[in-house]
Amino acid sequence: MHASLQPGLAARLDYVVPIERTVPHLLPESDHFVALPSVLATGYLVGIVEWTCMRVLDGHLHDGEQTLGVHVDLSHQAPTPPGSTLTVHAELSVIDGTQLTFTVHAHDDAATVCRGIHRRAVINTERFQARLRTRTTASHDLNVSKAR
Repeated sequence: MHASLQPGLAARLDYVVPIERTVPHLLPESDHFVALPSVLATGYLVGIVEWTCMRVLDGHLHDGEQTLGVHVDLSHQAPTPPGSTLTVHAELSVIDGTQLTFTVHAHDDAATVCRGIHRRAVINTERFQARLRTRTTASHDLNVSKAR
């Protein structure tokens, strides 16, 4: 992390909600989801919040560093129909070692849609990928031995 990474950094994201980000499209293999109204799905809202938090970090991480979401505590207070613009604000509020905590809120033209916090962990991409490969290999080996 660069020394420029400090609490108070903020970003904003304006996102026009497409029909593909509504509840019936979240898990189309689930009849439960398909039967629900066509409003922004909470699962996609979480992703849009994460995206906004990642934008806060642009230019403040070293080459070879990335962040991964590790905690989400968000409300989803109002429905946002397709075609509406969701505006998300994220501010880096706490840095605790490699843990970064963001305060977030989102609104559309009609209401506050979301409030809460999101935490991301700074990772060394190469080290993370190496650890992931051992898990993937171990999982593959376990599945092969079970199939025998």
